[in-house]
Amino acid sequence: MFVNDTPEREPAAPPPRVQVRIRQIHAADRVLWEPLWQGYLSFYEKTIPPEATELTWKRLTTTGEIKGVLALEDQGEAVGLAHFFYHPSTSSLGGNCYLQDLFVRPAQRGGGVGRKLIEAAAADAKASHAAVLYWQTEEFNGPARRLYERIAKRSPFIRYQIDL
Repeated sequence: MFVNDTPEREPAAPPPRVQVRIRQIHAADRVLWEPLWQGYLSFYEKTIPPEATELTWKRLTTTGEIKGVLALEDQGEAVGLAHFFYHPSTSSLGGNCYLQDLFVRPAQRGGGVGRKLIEAAAADAKASHAAVLYWQTEEFNGPARRLYERIAKRSPFIRYQIDL
C-alpha cells in the first residue's frame, strides 16, 4: 500500500475577475494599443519591421481589413486586445472569421479578459453571418489553451506552413 505523506495543499484561489469593457479600436487609440501590440510580439518572440506595425495599424483603423477590439478597465487603461478578419470559405455562405491576435497583460490573465475578447470577436462574427470563428495558439501556451478548451471545440486539423 502506498501512503502519501505529502501534506495536501489548498487549491490556489482563482484570480479575481477583472471588470473591463470591450470596444472597437479607434484611430485615437494608438497610445493604448501600441504597448499591448508590443507585449503580444514579445510574448511570441516575434520581431517584425516597423512597417508591418504601421500597416497593421492602418488596416485596423483606416482600411477595415482587420477588425480590432480593446479591453479597457474603468480608469481607461487598456489591458487586452484582439484582432480578427473575415475571409471567404468554400464550405459556407457567410465565410469564416479568423482571430489572429489575442493578448492580455500578464497581471490581468486568468481574470476573464481573454474570454471577453473572444466573446466580442464571436459576437461580431455572428453579426457578420460568418459560419465559424477560429484561432490557433502555440503548444507552449498552456494557460490560454485551458481557456480555449473550456469555450471552444478543438479543431482536428493540423497546421502546416511554408515560410516564404
